[in-house]
Amino acid sequence: MGRATAELFAREGASVVVNYSQSREEAEHVARSIRERGGSAKAVRADVSKQLQAVELMSAAESEFGRLDFLVNNAGWSTRIPHRHFEDLTDEIWDRTLDTNLRGMFYCVRAAVPLLEKRDGAAIVNIASVAALTGQGSSMVYAASKAGMVTMTKSLARALAPKIRVNAVLPGFVRTRFAGWPQKAFEDAEKITPLRRLATVEDIADAVLFFAVHAMGTTGETLVVDGGMSTLGPTL
Repeated sequence: MGRATAELFAREGASVVVNYSQSREEAEHVARSIRERGGSAKAVRADVSKQLQAVELMSAAESEFGRLDFLVNNAGWSTRIPHRHFEDLTDEIWDRTLDTNLRGMFYCVRAAVPLLEKRDGAAIVNIASVAALTGQGSSMVYAASKAGMVTMTKSLARALAPKIRVNAVLPGFVRTRFAGWPQKAFEDAEKITPLRRLATVEDIADAVLFFAVHAMGTTGETLVVDGGMSTLGPTL
């Protein structure tokens, strides 16, 4: 989803900072491919669950491009744990999930606000999950972290208005490597999704672009992109 979003914004004329924590090769590839197409992009390493590194990430954006118009909080971490397996939710898993998904988002916002406030039309888009609404997902703490993102999106929208808009995109099941879902899980989900297709990474990128660039009268809102599953339920 991060790759698709970076590439879409670049095609629309934005200069893009591609953040990564561990996937250096992939991030460099995305930035390089954007530059090869005539765009402007730079890969920057930062573990956003660390306040100092979040600050350094925003400083790198300002240093490279001189401004920051949009912040997309897409960093996430999870591991698959059946919700009934309470004992498997160790403190380490709780901490890593909340630190990356929730605290990392806040750290990035706090570091980005001074730069965003300088720009007309500035926006923050948080990538949460439909798990925030359904309580399902790869683990119970993952769902809780994404619900926290949705609540914080509303809080931030109030706190940062009228200068900065803050909205959230809630993907459903999307074919990515996230959380290590097997291929069969995607195939089974697609068969019962009302649209008979899972949302794609391009669908998510389109939703992010909408909130960032086009939805000038919208803040504190969420947009579910899941093929109708959470709203309509499975179609057999």
